[in-house]
Amino acid sequence: MQEKGLDFRHKEVVNINDGKRLGFVQDVCADLETGAITYIIVPGEKSKIFNIFKTNNGITIPWKNIKCIGEDLILVEL
Repeated sequence: MQEKGLDFRHKEVVNINDGKRLGFVQDVCADLETGAITYIIVPGEKSKIFNIFKTNNGITIPWKNIKCIGEDLILVEL
């Protein structure tokens, strides 16, 4: 079975400014007219409010901030 070159869901995202691991890509958004990828979304930090409700704010990373796409990592600059 061949792996797709742009299978982002299996790639971990790392911020090159501080080395922080942001998680694996959750979603990829594209411009429907051009087909160009506009940004990727990774899970944000999970926070608990009063230890009852868990929230997860995703981090949106514009395509221009993606510096390198490797076999298992995506390096971004935030």
